[in-house]
Amino acid sequence: MNYNETGIVALQKGNYETAVESFMKAVEEEPNQAIGYINLGNVFASLGDPERAEPFFQQAIVLDEEAGTAYYGLANLYFNQERYEEAAKLYEVALRTGIEEADAYFMLGKSLERSEQPKLALPYLQRAAELAPEDLDIRLSYGILLANLELFKEAGNEFRFVIEQDEENEDAHYNLGFLYAVSTEHKEDALKHLKRAFTINPEYEQARYIYDMIQLDSN
Repeated sequence: MNYNETGIVALQKGNYETAVESFMKAVEEEPNQAIGYINLGNVFASLGDPERAEPFFQQAIVLDEEAGTAYYGLANLYFNQERYEEAAKLYEVALRTGIEEADAYFMLGKSLERSEQPKLALPYLQRAAELAPEDLDIRLSYGILLANLELFKEAGNEFRFVIEQDEENEDAHYNLGFLYAVSTEHKEDALKHLKRAFTINPEYEQARYIYDMIQLDSN
């Protein structure tokens, strides 16, 4: 095995120190190859050290402008630092360079959403849901965005799908209950799902608050 392969094996075993040493040797042996820098960036990102990870991703991009995983890794760093506009640009490049996974579309959508560009985010979250239809986190986030854009029917479909797959999903119950409350006359359905949310999680104060508000309005 070469040093990159040795490092990946060490990483899979949770031996980060050995992984770093192996990837460093890979970079020393082949300083013009992007893969070693990407691996180092990923290791330090996994260790929660974005300051050390960032220059390795940047160097990988300098060496290979088509290194999609380097753009993706750097975008993740920026997203976690709440640098959403910068992250969105990097996710876009990652997609253009061949990263076709649902997570890349999802993260681009979330970056745009948090940059207060929900309409631009919508097609990316939709595509993520198409690529990973069983991923309940993606489906829930897609539903919330649909609801925020007042596409209530479509949002309800997403929340109901999540609940069908995971009856104990408190956030899906909360969002479906809230949707019923604001977009329909189905107050009983709203109360049922809101109550389910704070029954699953007794600390779900927002669900309990809206439940109580509906009850007051009904009296």
